Amino acid sequence: MSSVSSVSRVFDTINECLSQVHSDSIEVQEKALQTLASITKVSPQNRTLVAQTDKAIATLATLTNASNPTIQTLSLLILFNLSLNPDLKHSLSDMETIHYLNSLITSSSCSLDSSKLASSLICSLAMHDKNKAKFGVAGTVQLLVRAIEGSRGSDAHHLLSSLAELVHFHGNCTLAVRAGAIQVLLRVVQSTESEDLAGTSLAVLGLLARFEEGLNGLKRRDHEIVRAMLSVLKGRSLLSKEGAADILIRLFDDSEECVAEALMLPEFSSVLADLCVRGSVRVRDKADLLMTKMAKLSLDSDMEACSLHGY
Repeated sequence: MSSVSSVSRVFDTINECLSQVHSDSIEVQEKALQTLASITKVSPQNRTLVAQTDKAIATLATLTNASNPTIQTLSLLILFNLSLNPDLKHSLSDMETIHYLNSLITSSSCSLDSSKLASSLICSLAMHDKNKAKFGVAGTVQLLVRAIEGSRGSDAHHLLSSLAELVHFHGNCTLAVRAGAIQVLLRVVQSTESEDLAGTSLAVLGLLARFEEGLNGLKRRDHEIVRAMLSVLKGRSLLSKEGAADILIRLFDDSEECVAEALMLPEFSSVLADLCVRGSVRVRDKADLLMTKMAKLSLDSDMEACSLHGY
């Protein structure tokens, strides 16, 4: 009986807060949203109760577009809390909400906290596979690519994580490549001092390389991509090195030109040899596979040369 009573009290609190968010007083609105953020933070049951309340999601989504930055941030935080319930991800992803989130990513007046939360909410909602195509249709993929290119640094990781989740869907991979994602991600890898950003960018490039459009996009930059990945193998974290090795394996499997490019770089083999000794188990295995692929092409080339000269 106490459990039923507790649920009833929470439900009353939710209704009261949702009524107060329509107040003309910013203070009243903020207090109501803070209460909703608190009760949805740790309780899946409370999140369900909020979602089931009439017009709650629509009201919160509208408030993400509020001019007051605190109201905006608190509304996003509540929606993010709701999105932690797997069964709510689909209902939260109506096109109107997605367009609100898109506008926050592109808004120059949006606070950094709101921008991060909007990106995190996109990432959370995109974990539901059926939502990935919705974001693609709404233009979110292209907006993320542009936002990463012009990011303020501290929000770049959230943007990259959202893009990584979306490009698991083939159609979104195509959209990302056509929006210039490969060039943007390579610039992040080459320019940033943050291992976290470099590692996430390499992970996204690896995801793009799973599909023909992404792989062809990387192959068209064979000189640049091979040298860029060599730079990562030489001086980045083990996680980044693993990402670079994954990309090179896909390229070497599909393009002899990329293998030939690597063979023309004297230090490439020595860097791989060093990784075979000093890398983590996963990096050692990948470095060994790359060396095997390079050795095979080198041997085939030598045999072809011998045949041409009649040896």
